[in-house]
Amino acid sequence: MSESKEDRQQRLAQALRNNLRRRKGQARERAGGTTGGPAQPAPGDNDPVN
Repeated sequence: MSESKEDRQQRLAQALRNNLRRRKGQARERAGGTTGGPAQPAPGDNDPVN
C-alpha cells in the first residue's frame, strides 16, 4: 500500500490541473458563457452568412 513519492507527486499534479480546468470553466459560465465555441446567431436572424 506504499506509493512512491514520484507517483504521489504525479497524482497530485494531475488533480491540480483538473481542478484548475474545472474552476476556469465555472468562471467562464459566471462571466456569461463559454469561449471558443461556434458563434450562435441571434434569435430571428435567419440571414445566411455566405
